[in-house]
Amino acid sequence: MQMRKLIIRFLFIIPFFITSCVRNNTLLTTEIVQVNAPFEMPAITIPDFSGCKKISILDFGAEQGNKEKTSSAIKAAITKANEIGGATVVVPKGVWLTGKVHLKSNVNLYLSKGAILLFSDDTADYLPSVHTTWEGMECYNYSPLIYAYKCKNVAITGKGIVKAKMDLWTTWFSRPSAHMNSLKHLYTMASTDVPVKQRQMVNDTAHLRPHFIQFNRCENVLLDSISVRNSPFWTIHPYMCRNVVIRNLNVYAHGHNNDGVDPEMTQNMLVENCVFDQGDDAIAVKSGRNQDAWRLNTPTRNLVIRNCRVKNGHQLLAVGSELSGGIENVFMDSCRVDDGASMYHLVFIKTNERRGGYVKNIHVTNIESDKMREGVLGIETDVLYQWRNLVPTYEKRLTPISDIFLKNIKARDVKFISRILAQKEMPVENVQLINVLSDSIYMQPVINENVNGFDMKN
Repeated sequence: MQMRKLIIRFLFIIPFFITSCVRNNTLLTTEIVQVNAPFEMPAITIPDFSGCKKISILDFGAEQGNKEKTSSAIKAAITKANEIGGATVVVPKGVWLTGKVHLKSNVNLYLSKGAILLFSDDTADYLPSVHTTWEGMECYNYSPLIYAYKCKNVAITGKGIVKAKMDLWTTWFSRPSAHMNSLKHLYTMASTDVPVKQRQMVNDTAHLRPHFIQFNRCENVLLDSISVRNSPFWTIHPYMCRNVVIRNLNVYAHGHNNDGVDPEMTQNMLVENCVFDQGDDAIAVKSGRNQDAWRLNTPTRNLVIRNCRVKNGHQLLAVGSELSGGIENVFMDSCRVDDGASMYHLVFIKTNERRGGYVKNIHVTNIESDKMREGVLGIETDVLYQWRNLVPTYEKRLTPISDIFLKNIKARDVKFISRILAQKEMPVENVQLINVLSDSIYMQPVINENVNGFDMKN
């Protein structure tokens, strides 16, 4: 009798064991990316879906021209891919109008060649509100068009296009008084530690545009080979993520605040072999704003950008002004700015008396560019834009900036090579420029205030 019970128990165990093996052997594996940098750079782990099952959105009822059916099909396919432990959700050739896309763990959204995933600009498609950010302040706002929250092993790949319809968002680019009052309200809530859940920013007049792609608190993230067209706000925003690779992308977005990539409080990240054509900064490194970032206490760290081409934008590499969590270990190498790009700076570090945080160990090497409207290196510690008179300083914290290294850089025409405008209370420390050249300098090579340890040699 006892032996029979053991046999029955064993027979029940075997199916569960086999099911577990099938689930765990969906062939979702990981790739380890080793990156050389002038600092200790951890290996980056990203998902590899090459052996995974493929699930077409057609099997769940997607229909070209039918936003509701396509949105529902994408959601159902993503849910199925997540439930089986890992799969690739395929968007086939054609134009597919959709609302928001919320990714889940162990899911690869794959855009086939000739596929255009076209995102509506109906605000109702991006409700209910989600836990997101606006310029470094946490809040509940319209969902990003593509959103992943607390996911692991997540990707967007393929040869297709994700594109935003812009008719409505373009009307939101302006900043009327109602919008500015909403910004003041959010700033006040963030500055006085109002719980994030209470910072509900969706109403008739706030008009806080959503990000296009936001990975929020995710781990092991891959974007590979897709094209991105247009964006309501920041285009690609890894926020509080670990292990991120963005490669082979072609990004075009010329609206207001249309940065290319905004790594924020994100660690261990590689951006390579991408083309950026932006209405704002190409790469804008951030780490949160003021009290929110001091609370979250998560620096942006270990970021490498290499072999990228910029057709247009404000800066090649911007650091700040949202940098209150701290930024360290950034390496940009072998990037090129096209003729006619008309950028302001190649490298621009900006902060103000409210930010705190820190910036250190920034390396930029082997850059070629056309003329700059300003110069090669700019560092300014009093950049407040419209916020200067819009809201008060609740707490003053200056930003230590140190160890900035530029080497082998050539710009055609500039006003200056280096302009550093820092506070007397906290000078910038240790800036080294080696073989940083320009064909024409219209003002003077060096315009520095309050810098300790500036060295420039050819």
